[in-house]
Amino acid sequence: MEPDNPRDGDFELVTLRNGARAVRHLGHGEVMHPSIGPWQEALRLYVEQPRLAERLRQPGPPLVILDVGLGAATNAVAALTRARELGAERRRPLEVVSLEVDLAPLRLALADPIGFPFLQPFREAAEVLMRDGSWEEEGIRWQLRLGNAVSRLEEALSPADLVSFDPFSPASNLEMWTEAVLSRVRASCREDGEGALLMTYSAATPTRVTLLLAGFYVGAGVSTGTKGETTIASTRLETLEAPLGARWLERWRRSSSRAPHGAPLTPEVEARLLAHPQWLPR
Repeated sequence: MEPDNPRDGDFELVTLRNGARAVRHLGHGEVMHPSIGPWQEALRLYVEQPRLAERLRQPGPPLVILDVGLGAATNAVAALTRARELGAERRRPLEVVSLEVDLAPLRLALADPIGFPFLQPFREAAEVLMRDGSWEEEGIRWQLRLGNAVSRLEEALSPADLVSFDPFSPASNLEMWTEAVLSRVRASCREDGEGALLMTYSAATPTRVTLLLAGFYVGAGVSTGTKGETTIASTRLETLEAPLGARWLERWRRSSSRAPHGAPLTPEVEARLLAHPQWLPR
């Protein structure tokens, strides 16, 4: 009989209180998608929030998703599933570029078809991706950039229309949340057309500060599970439905966590934040 919590390298499978299966890191103990389960969180944050189906119904060049933190591939497969469901309604190709340093979470999830049934339609795709680094069918392409994401972000990447930013939290993986890394993500975003959106589960003040310093406009994202808010960022202010404004800035001034991730709040950093064009009258 298979153990309830099978392991692969630094990871194991666990069962959440709601019965959903998820992946936990054995070192720092953090669970991927810990609240409402991986599938519902992926759909709500990274598919429905940016209206992926609506975007794919509009003719145009390939829509590129930069998937930062492949993990068990839940976010990527949620996007691929929505694209496949559209069938003939899809008027433009979808390209997903996943960054990941360790494929153990994906191997574990694929080995548990009952716990991760949503992955099964893309089982063969995921196996080909892990073996060859790329998989495609008509109108859909999935690429893997395996290795340290910081280094991978320095490579030439197709300009991203959407960014699913889902690494482990700053408490466990601070390197991925610094201004330097988020500035590289910002540089990978599309500038023309509608620009680009970045979605992430973190609503922490340092996360939002760091995104602002990296050159994004920042707003409140949808609620998911126990989280009252997440964060959505954009290359264009007008695309945000709930941009941070004077009330957030006032709370930031009173906050005990005013600094960006991984850096002190110097007068220069504070001046840069206050000079951000997000605060200009509209």
